[in-house]
Amino acid sequence: MTKRIAIVGTGPMGIYSLQQIVQTEIPLEITLFEKGSRAGIGMPYSPDNANKAMLANIASIEIPPVMTTYLEWLQAQPQDKLAGYGLDTKGLHDRQFTPRLLLGEYFRDQLMSLVAAARQRGHIIHIHEDTQVDDIVAQPDELTVTTEHGTDDLFDRVILATGHQFPDDDEASRSYFPSPWSGLIEAAIPATRVGIMGTSLSSIDAAMAVANQHGHFRHDDDDLQFDLQNKDLRITLMSRTGILPEADFYCPLPYQPLAILTEEAVAACAASDAPLDNLFDLVREEIKRADPAYALRIGLGGLDADSFADAYFAEREAADPFKWARSNLTEVERNKDARITVPWRYALLRMHERVEDIVHDLSDSDRDRFDTGMKKVFVDNYAAVPSESIRRILALRDAGVLSIKALGQDYDMSREADQTQIKTAQGTEVYQVFIDARGQKPLASQDIPFPSLRKALLASGHEFPDVAEDYSLIDTEGYSGRIAFGSIPYLMHDRPFVQGITACAEIATAIGRGINTGRKRRRVS
Repeated sequence: MTKRIAIVGTGPMGIYSLQQIVQTEIPLEITLFEKGSRAGIGMPYSPDNANKAMLANIASIEIPPVMTTYLEWLQAQPQDKLAGYGLDTKGLHDRQFTPRLLLGEYFRDQLMSLVAAARQRGHIIHIHEDTQVDDIVAQPDELTVTTEHGTDDLFDRVILATGHQFPDDDEASRSYFPSPWSGLIEAAIPATRVGIMGTSLSSIDAAMAVANQHGHFRHDDDDLQFDLQNKDLRITLMSRTGILPEADFYCPLPYQPLAILTEEAVAACAASDAPLDNLFDLVREEIKRADPAYALRIGLGGLDADSFADAYFAEREAADPFKWARSNLTEVERNKDARITVPWRYALLRMHERVEDIVHDLSDSDRDRFDTGMKKVFVDNYAAVPSESIRRILALRDAGVLSIKALGQDYDMSREADQTQIKTAQGTEVYQVFIDARGQKPLASQDIPFPSLRKALLASGHEFPDVAEDYSLIDTEGYSGRIAFGSIPYLMHDRPFVQGITACAEIATAIGRGINTGRKRRRVS
């Protein structure tokens, strides 16, 4: 009997899920629902939410192939197309960061090729574009998917791959944007005082979206310059600490194994009386083993789970953020040319996913300690940005356009009809345009946009969706085992580092394994 499966969302999560489930010999009838006009692109890579100046922070070497690798796809593109994105066929390599829009085109092409291959294998594939799913209703034996067009379809299983979820565009105004994805790309931003909350890549992208309306970047020998056309433009990036992210660093891929923070060691920590403190002991020993000089420099031997973050950030917080960025950029580029890995950075990068395994088992007090301490270190480490993004930030600084403000732990933000005020201990500053670019927040069951599913989760007492190892929903009447939860914002409560394309591929693999074998795996607590 043919199994009917719906995939809601066709960004990377939906594409990798399709890739996994069509490997089965069981005949499938799969319907892809995409609320946008073109399936396969994904919100961060669509023309509605990005422009050619915005860079993806993942390179081909890290992107799990769908039908071909990203680099192979790039090499097959016409030179004039790549030139339009500032790329040269001869200079392409697998560690290169490219514009987000180009990555969106790759995923679109890969989806179409994947669908064609799946049809050749005998699967039936339907693609519904410009189709928003309004509800998912549990029936005795099936799930009914209802769309905005008033159509109802019955499915045996539904994979939720809805991706990022930000405030609706109607919350935005000409002076306030609740996220960089709330109409900013299409908006005409005046040359005025612009405040951007956040200093991560999303914040840098927001600054680029504004700056490119009032000037342009140009290369002057090996230096990047920004030519400002209207001197009234002033952009301020702000965060509690006022530090910039570091540039992406060279390291061996795939990851080399960890010596101390093993899966067994983390499991033992989770079962102990002091899981967070015992976990930090492992993290400390892993860093000391990898880079004794760094450990000595920050006094790692005398630190604990609560003081580690302060020591990690201390030197950067004490420095001018632009001077630090320039020095870090020089170091990173030198290391890339020489293929040199900074051991402590690489150790942290390899540890963050293993550390995440313990988060679900932490007590509320330990979870608070983790969120205010160690979590910040790991996020800073894996959220390093493309070198070109740092170059652009420095060019804007040199042109007198950009500044950075450290807000401190206590600040007030108040919105008015035509301005936003930020009040700190140093005084009050007013911005005629304000963009909140702090990124995706973890979402809870009450945020789910499908009323029947939301009601069932809340009635079952789930503040957050509870999923098995194959990401199938559990302990929710009418939906258990029928919904595969691949919507990342709803997984972030228990998996704070679950971001990006590689996470999509990992989750999709687990989803595919569950659907193709029929096994409902419970999470091991």
